Amino acid sequence: MPEDQLAYVLVTPHSMRKSRTGPILSRLISRSGLKLVSARMFAPRKELAEAYAATAITEEDPNPRHRATQERIREYILKNLAPLADGRRQRCLMLVFSGPDAVSIIMNTVGHIVHGRTSAETIRDTYGDYITDEAGGVTYFEPAVLAAPTPAAVESGLKLWAKFSDADGGLLEDVIPFPAGDPVEKTLVLIKPDNFRFPNARPGGVIDLFSRTGLSIIGFKVHHMSVAQAMDFYGPVLDVLQDKLKGPTGKQARLAVEGALGFKISDEVETKLGELLGPLSGRNNWEELVQFMAGSRTDEVTDQAGREAPGDKMCVAIVYQGVDAVRKIREVLGPTDPSKAPPGSIRKEFGQTIMGNAAHASDAKENAAREMKIIRIEENNFRALIEATYRG
Repeated sequence: MPEDQLAYVLVTPHSMRKSRTGPILSRLISRSGLKLVSARMFAPRKELAEAYAATAITEEDPNPRHRATQERIREYILKNLAPLADGRRQRCLMLVFSGPDAVSIIMNTVGHIVHGRTSAETIRDTYGDYITDEAGGVTYFEPAVLAAPTPAAVESGLKLWAKFSDADGGLLEDVIPFPAGDPVEKTLVLIKPDNFRFPNARPGGVIDLFSRTGLSIIGFKVHHMSVAQAMDFYGPVLDVLQDKLKGPTGKQARLAVEGALGFKISDEVETKLGELLGPLSGRNNWEELVQFMAGSRTDEVTDQAGREAPGDKMCVAIVYQGVDAVRKIREVLGPTDPSKAPPGSIRKEFGQTIMGNAAHASDAKENAAREMKIIRIEENNFRALIEATYRG
């Protein structure tokens, strides 16, 4: 079997401002069939933009006709990825994919931006623009995303971005300006593992619906939650479940006993059964939640090292920033039970069960801060992946 390759796609500042991140991600995952293995937000300084622009001209591009477009992309990078004249930095998103022949597959999905193309076959056909005047002069050029055409170019590009990934990347809390006094908040969203069971458009669709809030993405991380993290993350839920399930569990136990033994049980005994079995049912539901997010129950992994190891379930953690961010995100997300969610909400559109309900969102500023700390949202696993892949 062919070895896996890494390939990257950089979502441009323009595409992020236009809230095209979700649709672009949908196409990248569903049309390529590749695995999303890492992601990181960047706000490049001048040094990174200039260094990256220098890599835009690739002599080894298998199609020499693309040289003119490479020149346009080099100019584009210098103008649109570097800080603005007033010093403000611009957000972009680095996405890294893995799989056999990943470089070629990503380039076919992204496409080459061509003047006069009107189809929607590729990402650049749909979201890019290459407009000229009657004399052939370029009046507008927007590639929508940036990618590298060869494995060598991918390697040099990823090494470059990894080098700057601490200074220019991570949680971009101070990049977006807000009027003084605005009640600006940060909130956390987890796109849950049920969206990543196979390559599909659901993760991008979830992000696209969240764009209705008008909030800005300032953090983005591919995360494999450990059992220990799931225990901390959902720790407050355990007591709630154990108490909440006393009544329903008592009723279920009463029906089961009456059916099996053939005699009636009083309301008082039903209550006692609920008090006895409710906490056990709640604990079991909580264990299933931990398993859903991390891949294992707590009683399956008893040593601390095993509990702290990344699980085999993948989620994507996103931090949104803006005025009244917590309420806006929760409103678009919808209630826990997808069957009770209103039309147009994320859980109505993408949720299937109370557990497999597409996404999690923090319910308060304090919980957002707690949850971001648990999953280590600022952890630079992008650089770790690049260094491990290209070691030596």
